[in-house]
Amino acid sequence: MQTEQNGAAHTTTTNNLDSTRLWLAQKIETSLPKTLTLDRSPHTIKLIKERYKLARQHAKISIAPSDEKQFFEELLDEILGFGPLEKILKDNDVTEVMVNRADLVYIEKKGKLIESGVTFVDDTHVERVIRKIIEPLGRYVGVDSPLVDARLPDGSRVNAVVSPCAIDGPNITIRKFSSNPFGIQDLINFGSLNQDMADFLEACVRAKLNIVVAGGTGSGKTTLLNVLSSFIPDGDRIVTIEDAAELSLLQRHVVRLETKKPSKAGDSEVTIRDLVINSLRMRPERIVVGECRGGEALDMLQAMNTGHDGSLTTIHANNPRDTISRLETLVLMAGMDLPLSVVRKQIVSAVDLIVQQARLRDGSRKVINITEITGMEGETVVMQDIFKFEETGGGDGELVGDFKPGGMRPNCEQRLRNFGFKLPASMFMGSRNGSLSRRMR
Repeated sequence: MQTEQNGAAHTTTTNNLDSTRLWLAQKIETSLPKTLTLDRSPHTIKLIKERYKLARQHAKISIAPSDEKQFFEELLDEILGFGPLEKILKDNDVTEVMVNRADLVYIEKKGKLIESGVTFVDDTHVERVIRKIIEPLGRYVGVDSPLVDARLPDGSRVNAVVSPCAIDGPNITIRKFSSNPFGIQDLINFGSLNQDMADFLEACVRAKLNIVVAGGTGSGKTTLLNVLSSFIPDGDRIVTIEDAAELSLLQRHVVRLETKKPSKAGDSEVTIRDLVINSLRMRPERIVVGECRGGEALDMLQAMNTGHDGSLTTIHANNPRDTISRLETLVLMAGMDLPLSVVRKQIVSAVDLIVQQARLRDGSRKVINITEITGMEGETVVMQDIFKFEETGGGDGELVGDFKPGGMRPNCEQRLRNFGFKLPASMFMGSRNGSLSRRMR
């Protein structure tokens, strides 16, 4: 393949084929009309193809006929998509994409991390893809603001870091979401929980219990939160609050709020806490916060304690007891000089249920605890497991275990009855054969 760029003709080898494609993409982009919608419509593709032929002729670039189709398809990915990432983003088996640096990209596929073989031309190429992701959202990344959270058009979560914080070059982490949001039956089929646990969680959401979904990074908290949110009745006014909008609720009466990051140096910022405080003025019946990670935890607890029953959120914690400690820490981050005993009482009063999600060593994601907060004894928060996952064996990367009831009837049982759910005692005592839970109405 022959190219002539900047007036100097030379032979383009496989090593700089990607550089040539990137150079062509940038040339074509600058020649396209500013009003053109960059989608894959026939009109757009036809226009790009015309500009592509002109740019090749001008630069005297020749491409082997056998490479022509693939070269043009990858050029379209560069202009209309996210460059080298486009193919792996279209792979439904890929759940996470991790660009460590320009020449090292990992993916998570079927629960396993593997090197993808995808590469970028250089750091500038990676930054180009980052800009293509964040600019439509009005977000900014640069030396003075090197961290950014964003989302793809399909709702997938994106985090990017550039210099000076990214030492080895800009990096991108993308948490992919299914184009069709998972339902509770999908989680049962995946083995994330069983039918009894699903029935109990549905009853708790409909009965307006305040629920915290806890778990580590990549454990599936947001997916579970989305499934739990689907149980909220259509008539309830729901306000969702997220750093980058990921939740996909099917109800009609939903108001979606998203934080605002600076669009340029010195620009204003709207935080999760700002949105939680503002949501209280919006007459919500349910508040769903994508993740509590700071002082907004105090405002969330206040909302739960002041008539906004049935609120949902997620938090990073490894087990239900750690969830309480983590909430205490986050509340203290609000800057209020509150005694720890007061904070603890607020938590006990506000939170009814902790649903603990985990990513296990075989790559599977499971609900390992559904734990009810029952009160306090002295300064200790009292909790009981309603359901739990018990590991029974496994080896060679395979894990074997069972979901089991905790053996105690939940304190919230009467409240569930008041909302029309009559759950048999055998559901919680371990003597059931299959799911027998039924609504009374």
